Amino acid sequence: MCLMVKCAICVHLIYSDIVQKCREELKAIRETNPDLKPTLAIIQAGEDDGLLEVNKKMAGQIGLNVMQICLPRQCTEDEVIDEILRLNEDSRVHGIFLHLPQSFLSRSVRNAIKPQKDVDGVSDLNVGRVVLGDQRDGFASPVAGAVLEMLARHDSPLIGKMAVLVGVEGPLKATIQCLLQNNGMMVQTCQWSSKHLQKQIMDSDVVILLETDHKSFPPTWIRPGVAVINLSSALMEVFTEMFVAVVICQHVVRSSRRWIQEQQYQPWRLRPLKLQPLSPVPSDIEISRAQTPKPISQLAQEIGLLPEELEAYGNTKAKVHLSLLNRLQHQPNGKYVLVFYIMFLIPYFLCESRYCLYQKLQKTAYSLSLNFFPIQFNLHLTGDIHAITAANNLVAAAIDARILHEATQSDKAMYRRLVPSVNGVRCFSPIQMARLQRLGINKSDPSDLTPEEVRAFVRLDLDPEKVTWQRVVDTNDRFLRKITVGQANTEKGHARQTQFDIAVASEIMAILALTDGLADMRARLGRMVVGSNRNGQPITADDLGVTGALAVLMKDAIKPTLMQTLEGTPVFVHAGPFANIAHGNSSVLADKLALKLVGEEGFVVTEAGFGADIGMEKFFNIKCRTSGLKPDVVVLVATVRALKMHGGGPNVTAGVPLPKEYINENLQLVADGCSNLKKQIQIAHLFGVPVVVALNVFKTDTQAEIELVCRIAEASGASAAVQCHHWSRGGRGSVELAQAVKKVASQKNNFQFLYNLQDSIVEKIRTIAQKVYGADDIELSPEAQAKIDYYNQQGFGALPICMAKTHLSLSHMPEKKGVPTGFILPIRDIRASIGAGFIYPLVGTMSTMPGLPTRPCFYDIDLDPVTEEIKGLF
Repeated sequence: MCLMVKCAICVHLIYSDIVQKCREELKAIRETNPDLKPTLAIIQAGEDDGLLEVNKKMAGQIGLNVMQICLPRQCTEDEVIDEILRLNEDSRVHGIFLHLPQSFLSRSVRNAIKPQKDVDGVSDLNVGRVVLGDQRDGFASPVAGAVLEMLARHDSPLIGKMAVLVGVEGPLKATIQCLLQNNGMMVQTCQWSSKHLQKQIMDSDVVILLETDHKSFPPTWIRPGVAVINLSSALMEVFTEMFVAVVICQHVVRSSRRWIQEQQYQPWRLRPLKLQPLSPVPSDIEISRAQTPKPISQLAQEIGLLPEELEAYGNTKAKVHLSLLNRLQHQPNGKYVLVFYIMFLIPYFLCESRYCLYQKLQKTAYSLSLNFFPIQFNLHLTGDIHAITAANNLVAAAIDARILHEATQSDKAMYRRLVPSVNGVRCFSPIQMARLQRLGINKSDPSDLTPEEVRAFVRLDLDPEKVTWQRVVDTNDRFLRKITVGQANTEKGHARQTQFDIAVASEIMAILALTDGLADMRARLGRMVVGSNRNGQPITADDLGVTGALAVLMKDAIKPTLMQTLEGTPVFVHAGPFANIAHGNSSVLADKLALKLVGEEGFVVTEAGFGADIGMEKFFNIKCRTSGLKPDVVVLVATVRALKMHGGGPNVTAGVPLPKEYINENLQLVADGCSNLKKQIQIAHLFGVPVVVALNVFKTDTQAEIELVCRIAEASGASAAVQCHHWSRGGRGSVELAQAVKKVASQKNNFQFLYNLQDSIVEKIRTIAQKVYGADDIELSPEAQAKIDYYNQQGFGALPICMAKTHLSLSHMPEKKGVPTGFILPIRDIRASIGAGFIYPLVGTMSTMPGLPTRPCFYDIDLDPVTEEIKGLF
C-alpha cells in the first residue's frame, strides 16, 4: 500500500515534468508552424463532470485548443460513430477523447477513431501496437501508462518480477500486460472468482487490481514489499485522473508533431514490378495481361501520398486531390523533361474512340520506361471525357434555348421566369448579380430595375449566325461536320446550321489542361466566348449564367488520375487535347503535382503530342506561359522507320504489311529522312533548350542504320543521341537514355519564348509559320482576316497562338515529308478560346471532327462474356 502513497507524493513532480515538456514541444511546433493549433476534441454525453473539467483545465495549461462536442445523454451508438467519423476527417483535430459512459464504449465505437487520433489508446489497432511493442505510430492507454509510471518509482527494478492482474479486463488488461512484459516482467491474469486467486496473489511481486461489486481480498495475502495498485481506490482515482489528463494532452502534442511530419515531403519507397522480356516481343495486350499491377493505394503510399489525398476508382486507378499542392508548396521541384517524337504511324487515329488511348500518351511519368498497362485504359477511364462532353453540350443547349426564349417572349415574361418568386420572395442568383454589375446596374432588389434595365438584363441578343460554340462527341463521325438543329415544330422555326467537333477539341478540354485550380477553372469557364450579339459584342458563359453548373460538372475531372506503368512506376493521366487541333499537352496540374512528388532530385517526364512543330511548340508558347514552368531538357524520340518515311519511303497503311523498304537496310533513305530529324532539333533550339535524341530500336533496324542516325543527330546539335531498347527489354533497355537525360538536365539552359505576346496576331502566326514550319509566308482568307480584326477590336490580340495543323508534315500538306520548303501557309479560319487563353487558326483543310475509315478497329474489338476480358484494343 505504501507504493500508492509514495506515488501520490510524487504526482506533482510527474505532472509538472510532463506539462513542462509539452509546453516546450508546443512552442517549438508553433515556431515553425505558426498557423497550427493542436486541438483535442472531447465527445461527451450529458452534462460536464469533474473528469471532463480536469481534461479541459490540463489542455488549457499546456496551450492546446479544446473542441467540446456535447451529445444528448440518450444518443445512439450510430450518432457517436457519426461524430467520430466527422472528427477523423477534420484536419484541425489532432486527438479524440471519448468521455462517455462505459455502455457507449463498444468495440465499434472505439475502432471508429483513427488510430493516429486515438490519444486514449482504446482502438484495437493501438492496443495491437502495444502488444507488438511498437508505439511509434500509435498511443498506449494513459491509465496503463500511470501504472507503469508508479512501478518505475518503486524501490526495486521490474525485470524478472511477477505481476498479477486481478479483475482487469478488455483493452486495458491487454495494454497493461504487454507494457509490463515489454519491461521484463512476467504477467498472469486472474478473475475474482478464480479458485487460484490466493495463490497467484501470494506468488506475485506486483498486484494490480480493479475492484468490482465490492470484491476484495484479505491483507494477509500480501507478502511484505509487494507493490499493490488498486485502480478503483479513491487515492488512485485522483492520481489516475491527473495522470490520464496530462498524458492525453501529451499524446495530442505528439499527434500534432506526427501530423506535421506526415505533411512533409517523403522520400519514395518504390517497389518496382519485375518485367520478364520475351522474344519475340508479344502484343501490348499480352504483355499487360502477363503483369499484375500493385494496388493503387500501395503505389500511392510508396510515393508519399497521404490516404486522404487519394480517391480510388477501383483497385488500379485513383484521383489525386489538389490539396497535395498546398501540402508540398515549399518543396523544390524536380527536373522537368519534355518528350516529343517524329511520327511514323498513329494507330489510335484509326480507332472509333481515341480519348483513352490519347490519354495514354498524354501522361506525366516518373521514369523513362514508358511501357504501360494498356488494358487499364478502358473507354471511360475515370469519366473525365464524359464530364467535358456534358459540360460542353450544356453550354450548347443553353445557347439555343436562350435564343428561342428571347425570340418568343416579352421582356416582362423573360424577367418573371429568370427571376421567379419562391415562397413569395424574388432575388437574383449570385451569377445574375455578377451580370448586373457587368451591365453597370448596381441594384440587388429585382423590383427596383427600370424597364430599360430589365431589357438589358434579359436580352443577350445572340446572333444565331455568329454563334461560335459547337457541340462535341467523342466518336469519329464525319456526318456531324455540318448539321441543322431546331427542326422540330416545338422550336417554332428557329433552325440554324451548326456542327459537332471531336470532344478533345472542346475549349473545356483545353481549360482542364491549362488550369491551376478550381477557382481558376471556374473563372476560365466563365470567360468562354460562345458567340456575339447583333451589336458585335462577345457573349460569354457567364452571360448565359451557366458557369457554376459547368464548374460542378468538372469538379472531379480537375483531379489528375494516378496509374502505373508495367514496371510499377507512377503515372499521372490527365487531359487529352489533341496537338493537331488543340494545344496537345497533358495538364499543368498533373505536371505540378508530379514535380512536387518526385523531390528535388527526381525527374518528371511529360509528353507533347507529335513533333516539335506541333505539341512541343505549343508546350513552350502556351503551356509554359500558363504554368510558369520551364523544361530542363527535351527528348526527341525517333525510329528508323519514321526517318525512312521522311526520306521518301512509300506510304504505310494500318493493317497492311510494311513495304520492304522499312524492313530491309536502306542507308540512303535513313540519311535523307534525317533532314526532318535535323529540323526538329533546330526547332527545339529556337527555345534555348538542349535536346537528347532517343532512337527507339526495333528488330528490323540494322546496326549501320542505328549508328548513322545517332551520328547525324549529334552532328545536328543534339546534346546526346542514344539507342534505346525499351520496346523489347522494358526499363532496362533505356538505362543509357536515362543517364544521358540526367547529365544534360543538370546543365543550364537558355529557355525563351518564340514570340512576344504583344506582337500582332498576324505576326505571331507568321513567326510560327516561317521559323517552325519553314514556310515562305502565310495567306489569310477573307474570313480569317475578318476574325482577326474582330478579335483585335475585342481586346484578344495579346493571346498566344494555337495552330490547328496536320501532324503528318511540317507543312499543311500531309503528303509532304522531310523538310518542305517554298510553300505559303494558308489560314482558312481563326477561332478564339478565350477561356483557355489562346487564338487558334485553322490551317489548310484541317478538320475538328475526324471520320471513320473503311475498316475501323471496332471490327476487332470484342468482350469475352465469361472472363470479361477485352479483345482487340491493342
